[in-house]
Amino acid sequence: MPADRRAERQRALRAALESEGLDGLLVTHLPNVRYLTGFTGSAALLLIRAQATVLVTDFRYAVQAPAEAGDAATVEVDQKSVWDRLGRVMSGFPQGSVGIESHSLTVKDAERVAGLTRSRIVPLADQVERLRAVKSPEEVAAIRAAARLAQEALAEVLPTIAVGQSEREIGATLEAALRRRGSEWHPFPTIVASGARSALPHARTSARTVGRGEWLLLDFGAQVDGYCADLTRTVVVGARADERQRAVYDLVRCAQGRALEHLRPGMSGREGDALAREVIAGRGFGEAFGHSLGHGLGLEVHEAPRLAPTSEVPVPQGAVVTVEPGVYFPGWGGVRLEDDLHLGQDGPELLSDGRTELVELV
Repeated sequence: MPADRRAERQRALRAALESEGLDGLLVTHLPNVRYLTGFTGSAALLLIRAQATVLVTDFRYAVQAPAEAGDAATVEVDQKSVWDRLGRVMSGFPQGSVGIESHSLTVKDAERVAGLTRSRIVPLADQVERLRAVKSPEEVAAIRAAARLAQEALAEVLPTIAVGQSEREIGATLEAALRRRGSEWHPFPTIVASGARSALPHARTSARTVGRGEWLLLDFGAQVDGYCADLTRTVVVGARADERQRAVYDLVRCAQGRALEHLRPGMSGREGDALAREVIAGRGFGEAFGHSLGHGLGLEVHEAPRLAPTSEVPVPQGAVVTVEPGVYFPGWGGVRLEDDLHLGQDGPELLSDGRTELVELV
């Protein structure tokens, strides 16, 4: 039975709020609600105060919410309006200063909250996300399981890919394999991009058919116990890679390998990003690597920390991040390789398999 860390997380959050002179926080970002209470529904207002945790939801979750939250929160279910019920809950507490998640709450709803209480409303950002950036052993295990599941699905699908198949056919086969192996859902829309479309970093999977000797980029994920894995592999279909394809692929693989080997907790996001970017720029292709090196993984597929040229924030020990350098040449194609890395106290640990040798599906 995995350890129940919800009380520990709530204590850490209360300590952070107290250090900022706040009496509470209204949590509206659903992954944060899940992190703090275990509730997985789509309607939730979570009020964290010094001596109370109250989860407000609607009638659809009258059975689910108490079962999932258990002792982690007092559940209030309203048949008509969760906002009216929140107002009644807030009126039972002394006046003070209550934070709201400015990155989650709309302006309209923030104004609604202000009208429910005489407490001072303080916009905040990322209080819970900073806690979530450091993963517990149970969270790491879930991400590792999701990565393993994703790898098994890819291993099943790769031998079935052939010239003439459409990107959508390949995507459907991969997504079915993920679900059969137990993925709760797809953490993001699966990317299947072939030929010149592989130069689109966030391509939408299309009806295009794969040609002989073309790149096929597969960016996909899995979800286990709510936690996400995120992998990318780029292969050649129907022929051996040509000289240019091999050179570009080897460059990206070298850049990723350097980052995986040398990334450490305490580095800034900029320093981590530079591990791969310096390799690519050193070969004269810096402009072809236009996105950041990686991002945090957890209950969301994109969360803190960031490995980016603009980030001076240190990467905390315990974080799980993607390492995904890529280079893209419009009209020709692109290569991206992505693995998931845990930055633990014993050094970096791959949660995915790191098998990035060039695959030629001939």
